[in-house]
Amino acid sequence: MAIIPRAGGCLLSPDPRWPRHGALLPLVVPFLPAGELAHDLLHLQRVYRWAIRLAPEVAADPDLCGAAALVHDLVFVAKDAPERSTGGERSAAAAPAVLARAGYAAAEIAVVAEAVRTSSWSRGLAPTNPEGVVLQDADRLDALGAVGLLRTAACGQHMSRPDRPGRFYDPADPCAATPRALDDRTQVVDHLPAKLLRLARGMHTPTGKIEGARRHDYLLDFLGELARETAP
Repeated sequence: MAIIPRAGGCLLSPDPRWPRHGALLPLVVPFLPAGELAHDLLHLQRVYRWAIRLAPEVAADPDLCGAAALVHDLVFVAKDAPERSTGGERSAAAAPAVLARAGYAAAEIAVVAEAVRTSSWSRGLAPTNPEGVVLQDADRLDALGAVGLLRTAACGQHMSRPDRPGRFYDPADPCAATPRALDDRTQVVDHLPAKLLRLARGMHTPTGKIEGARRHDYLLDFLGELARETAP
């Protein structure tokens, strides 16, 4: 995919097979939270690519899957906000107006909005259409592996504040090897057992399951290395 230079950064061009994606992306960019690396344009691009790739495996419409990927984070809710679990529903509510401006019809918008509504892991909703299945897998793959670790660290930094400073790990139990209470709002590595290491088992598509398992194993390797580096 080509990279289109823009002031203050770059805009990654969507797949030309679906022209409405090209109309949709510039409408989505202003919604991206400034300075939030875990939910930036590159996150959208990775989820978008996976959504189009996975669509044929469940007979989903790749045009609508790509659109769902582009609008799935229209409303950003911070990881440590009490209303974090409502992010998918809020983005679904905001999506119709943006999708309509990009040329999507009412029936198509309903499909995309429903896929976005069920996308949030913290909400725990099962997808109700093939596009929702694809979006869940695509979004969750981006939380795993090397990119997932980078995004987790970025979220940890974002949540760390002077009145509630965070840290990478619990110095007494860096890898959460004991049955202690997890605190992934304060300790970055706790996010792995709290969420990331639970994602692969919930993948739906054949390729999503394979790739999810591979990235899951990468996280386990990381924890093994962290244990060695932090051993007394």
